[in-house]
Amino acid sequence: MTIRAIFPAIVAALLLCLSTALHAQSAADLTGAPAAEPAEALPDDPIDPGTLTEETDRAIASGLANVFTQIEGLRDVGIAVQSGVVTLSGTVTNQADRERAEAIAARIEGVVTVENAIDRSYEVETNVSPAVKTLLDNMRGLVRGLPLFGVALVIGVLIAGLGYLLAGRRRLWLWATPNPFLAELLAGAIRVAAILAGLVVALQIVDATAMLGLVLGSAGIIGIALGFAVRDTVDNYVSSLMLSLRQPFRANDHVVIDGCEGRVIRLTSRATVLMTLDGNHLRIPNAKVFKAIILNYTRNPQRRFEFELGVDSADDPLGAMEVGLQAIRALPFVLDEPRSQAVIQTVGESSIILRFFAWVDQGSTDFLKGRSLAIQAAKHAVEEAGDELPEPIYRIRVDDRRKSSEPAPADAPVPAPAAAKPRKAPPMVADGAEPDRAVEKLVSEERGSAAGSDLLDTQRPIE
Repeated sequence: MTIRAIFPAIVAALLLCLSTALHAQSAADLTGAPAAEPAEALPDDPIDPGTLTEETDRAIASGLANVFTQIEGLRDVGIAVQSGVVTLSGTVTNQADRERAEAIAARIEGVVTVENAIDRSYEVETNVSPAVKTLLDNMRGLVRGLPLFGVALVIGVLIAGLGYLLAGRRRLWLWATPNPFLAELLAGAIRVAAILAGLVVALQIVDATAMLGLVLGSAGIIGIALGFAVRDTVDNYVSSLMLSLRQPFRANDHVVIDGCEGRVIRLTSRATVLMTLDGNHLRIPNAKVFKAIILNYTRNPQRRFEFELGVDSADDPLGAMEVGLQAIRALPFVLDEPRSQAVIQTVGESSIILRFFAWVDQGSTDFLKGRSLAIQAAKHAVEEAGDELPEPIYRIRVDDRRKSSEPAPADAPVPAPAAAKPRKAPPMVADGAEPDRAVEKLVSEERGSAAGSDLLDTQRPIE
């Protein structure tokens, strides 16, 4: 899921919530429907029984009757007052009218309590007629308010359109931001801000700003839900932004990212694309790249290789080290600085392990080829100097209890020693230590032919 797919979904959800809330608010304003008011609490002061007379009861009943006559739906409610106790009877079409009648009676001065005996009528005619009348009134109100709604809609669309035109100035945002990815994010934020601004202005025109809190609350809930749904995508985009700003590598750099080795093809808004050393494409999510340990072989062309070589425990290790170093330093691709070195690694029961270190320039020498040739040269030089390479030694003891205790005769033949193995000449090398640039050429060709967004910028300093 991309940002271009997320933004329309958020905007559609906002518009849906807005249209619902705006329709309800506008219909209520245009039809003049009375809003239900909360019932006031009964006074805490005690009522003097001397004030509860028949005259006050008649005044309460008369006042309530006048009020109910003015309210549609309460005109058929019966009223009886006895010593300040109001008893309501009759039928109404819905529960809201029943509760409203009780609330109005409780607010009349001198009323002690209200006994609500009103029944709700379930007759089809009495329930359908008011609903149809209310629906017709709402429709007439909406028709009368269409011009105002049209003006609000046009102004809101104009504001949003201006925001889209401003966000579409790609050259401006590319100039103002360090890379295309950040420019795209900024343009998207401007579009969202323009939509919200048009929404607020439209609500103010139709005098429905009270619904803005509901709309923004609904949008917040939708945003939280989307955030949980696309948290991995958001993490990936934030990591892409940070990588595009920090520039940890360049195109065609030889890198190892979290154990994955290859040459960098490009950095996109979602993943880092590598070409492995065997020519395969490898896509690593940027969220993983940003948190991973990155080993870049291209940043410093000088690279050290090492290997171990064993000699017999009876030989001179220092002499073998000197002979091996001379052979390694004589190779044309081994650098004079830093200087090649050798150390005694371990001394075993039948061998001495030597460790050699040498440096090569990866720009002109293949690392693996150079190391292989250095091992070959050091081994041959040590063997030519007379040092023996160690071989596994096994001692086998044969206990023959049937052997006679008599001494061997003096004329018994003595076994001849084993003949020494002839030394072999070192094998010829098929090619030199030149680097293999096949993968590097493949990456260059793909970058030149493929048209795609790349966040790697050679104009920005590398981290």
